[in-house]
Amino acid sequence: MDLVLHIADEYFFDSVWARLIPLNDPLADDHSFLAGNTSTIVTQPQSAWPRDHIPRQLLSLIVVTLVGIHLLYFIFAGLSFRFIFNHDMMRHPRFLKNQIRAEILSSLKAFPGMTLLTLPWFQAEVMGYSKLYDDVSEYGWFYLVFSVPFFLVFTDYLVYWVHRTLHHPMLYKTFHKPHHKWIIPTPFASHAFHPVDGYLQSVPYHLFIFLFPLHRWLYLALFVFVNFWSILIHDSDMITGHPLEHVINGPAHHTLHHLYFTVNYGQYFTWADRAGGSYRQPESHLDPSLEIPKEKML
Repeated sequence: MDLVLHIADEYFFDSVWARLIPLNDPLADDHSFLAGNTSTIVTQPQSAWPRDHIPRQLLSLIVVTLVGIHLLYFIFAGLSFRFIFNHDMMRHPRFLKNQIRAEILSSLKAFPGMTLLTLPWFQAEVMGYSKLYDDVSEYGWFYLVFSVPFFLVFTDYLVYWVHRTLHHPMLYKTFHKPHHKWIIPTPFASHAFHPVDGYLQSVPYHLFIFLFPLHRWLYLALFVFVNFWSILIHDSDMITGHPLEHVINGPAHHTLHHLYFTVNYGQYFTWADRAGGSYRQPESHLDPSLEIPKEKML
């Protein structure tokens, strides 16, 4: 997030904060530069809150995070719904009335809470407490490549246990049951969580960079991928028989999770479910599309 905030400061927030909270000290240094090839000096307005001012960082991070998650959600979920989601599933007996609208509203209500809960992680990252790095040579190309599966396996295992814990009766009704309202989910259900639920399942992704080095640009790419994958596995797809079915915890596996609740807690891989005794193999006869009345098929 420090990378995103730096870019946002450069192209947006510097000028916004200069207008909102201007630096009024006439003796203070300002940023001046020559305009083009002329000798005209252009003065860049400055803010009394510099980039390293913590209240400015916190407020800027809130704006960046909210804008970013809304863009990711509506772009990826919209594309997945348009081109991947089987629209016949909207005729399923367990598909709720006005479900898509309800999924979207649930997500929009959750975003502010999840953002505030996540803010300390982002602020600590901006203040330099994480192990993010810029120069590939610092750890080498081998580690750069290795860090991708390392990140996915590490976070997958922690998400498995966080997710499974949220199914405990003491927590389920309050925090996780709202997400299981969608028995036949669409991609818009991907972020329709209780804010605490959504935050807890995101903690492993933030924790990783405070424990292990990760290239800054690679972390940003993986963070986008995480959100894309969460959307992808909520398309109610039950395509089975592909070669990686026993390894990758894909849409078919997560469809079974929404149908049967206590299976396939994993995010990317099946190994944690296998080790924890919660794995259920997707099979064609479990496809919820079989329950759609024939006369209702599009």
